[in-house]
Amino acid sequence: MTGLALAATAAPARRREKQPGRGWLLLPPVLVLLGFFGYPLVLVVLQSLESKTGEVGLSVWLDVLGSAEFRDAAWKTVALALGATAGCVVLGTFLALVIAFVPFPGARTLSRLVDTVLAFPSFLIALAFTFIYGSAGILGAGGFLYSPFGILLAEITFYTPFVMRPALAAFGQVSSAQMEVAASLGAKPGRVLRQVILPEALPSLASGACLTMLLAMNEFGIVLFLGAKDVTTLPMLVYGKGIVTFDFPQACVIAVVNVVFSLALYGTYRRLTKGGRRAAVDQA
Repeated sequence: MTGLALAATAAPARRREKQPGRGWLLLPPVLVLLGFFGYPLVLVVLQSLESKTGEVGLSVWLDVLGSAEFRDAAWKTVALALGATAGCVVLGTFLALVIAFVPFPGARTLSRLVDTVLAFPSFLIALAFTFIYGSAGILGAGGFLYSPFGILLAEITFYTPFVMRPALAAFGQVSSAQMEVAASLGAKPGRVLRQVILPEALPSLASGACLTMLLAMNEFGIVLFLGAKDVTTLPMLVYGKGIVTFDFPQACVIAVVNVVFSLALYGTYRRLTKGGRRAAVDQA
């Protein structure tokens, strides 16, 4: 029996050894990725190193990074992303808890509506807010809408499902036996929530928060559509430099910085999701 088991495990390895030269199949997709993503990114980086006068160096980088306009845009981008992420985590976790653990009619329908919102473009939320809070809207709170708080509220409304959906999946995997045991030992609902439910869902909540922050940091449609005064984020600054003033070197510098921020957040998101999957495998 041991010999048969070893032969069975060695057979796939032998089959793989008998099929050499299949690496060229990866060449077409790699070339497509390099052509559509790598080459434009290289052009952007090269353009950021060349000034309007044709000089190659770091002068454009020094000018942009040292400007108050860039620092203000970077600060507002990070502040809005952090605020939207915090609001989405609180609201998304609360709604997911209600749907998962509070039985009420229409809970499944509400969960499906959340999935539908994920397919909407962000400018629809800004348009809806304009009809509700705009100067000529139902509530007529135009001053509130065209402020950082209006943008923050719109982003929280749009990105909450990105936290709510993984939270619902995580809460659905929490063992009911653990909650029953904790309740039988005298733990109140708040303690069961803190010590049993939330720790189990923490990796999913963290990955949802990272994804939300990544999307909010690169949000362009809501900020552009609402046109809030004195609110210039990094994507808006790239748009202004590249399309309005035609200062392509500075626009490329800001774009590269934004890409670096996004890649760092994406790496964190991938690390968290990988940790969550590994924990699920270990529990199984």
